[in-house]
Amino acid sequence: MPANKIMLIRHAEKPEGKDAGVSTDGKQNNEELIVRGWQRSGGLVRLFAPRDGKFVDPYLAQPTIIFASGVGKHSESLRPQHTVLELATVLGLPLQTQYLKGDEADLAKAAVNATSPVLIAWEHEAIPDIVNTIVGNKTTCPQKWHGSRFDLVWVLDAKRSGGWSFSQVPQLLLSGDSNKPIT
Repeated sequence: MPANKIMLIRHAEKPEGKDAGVSTDGKQNNEELIVRGWQRSGGLVRLFAPRDGKFVDPYLAQPTIIFASGVGKHSESLRPQHTVLELATVLGLPLQTQYLKGDEADLAKAAVNATSPVLIAWEHEAIPDIVNTIVGNKTTCPQKWHGSRFDLVWVLDAKRSGGWSFSQVPQLLLSGDSNKPIT
């Protein structure tokens, strides 16, 4: 049965300026999340797997499969994987990392054919392309995910009549997170 809910997030905060990426063993690594990104990663656990089963937003659901971009020649970033690593660990799910940056069309096809709910963690520049591929147009979602936004979940829900509805859910996990959608 094809997916009826696909949720997409950008990887958590990355190195910029004086903030360096930090690996799981505490070493500086610019392909990693910064401390704030690791904090977001932890917060995502309860956003997508609340202890009491009550989601902060009705558009959210506990994923049964999690895709994160793999490391490859076009990107050595570990950020997408590490953004959802703790969530996958808590849920007992293996991370699906076989799709790399540049494989967005294949990822979209796999997500649509996966068991719902699906969560995808990816690099922000390609998220609109993933959505466009799934919904079959360039009008359903904003065509640019702003570089400063790490705090949203884009949600696609299959309509009974066919096609997909699109929603944006603010994460509101860390101080400074915005409650505004991307326009």
